[in-house]
Amino acid sequence: MYSGKCLCGQVEIQIHGGISDIIHCHCSLCRKNSGTAYATNGFIQAKDFTIIKGKESLSKFSFKPGKNRHFCSHCGSPVYSSNEQDPERYRLRLGILDTAIVEKPISHNFVSSKANWEDLDAKLPRYDAFEPNRK
Repeated sequence: MYSGKCLCGQVEIQIHGGISDIIHCHCSLCRKNSGTAYATNGFIQAKDFTIIKGKESLSKFSFKPGKNRHFCSHCGSPVYSSNEQDPERYRLRLGILDTAIVEKPISHNFVSSKANWEDLDAKLPRYDAFEPNRK
């Protein structure tokens, strides 16, 4: 079982099943929705998804007919996406999860539309906290 919550804690979810087809998506829609270089998404079965708390706090934005992004109306955290053409599955934003997952990403997608400052092969330093000398 996986569990998670939005940034403000108003929406809490559980997943009683696996996550498939995990990707790092670099498309312009995912970049705009997340405000980051890419979004990490995976598919879950709708029947395995439970909103434990805060269903009334979820808002929906339909960016294309039948395709909906569900997010917390208080903090704006993306939670999942639904598609009327594929009602048995949801696309989950994995950043919402608080528990470690077993599954791993399988690819970087839409790299031709990645942010121009994103370097997938960067040899940048890595820190466990803020970078040294940050004020």
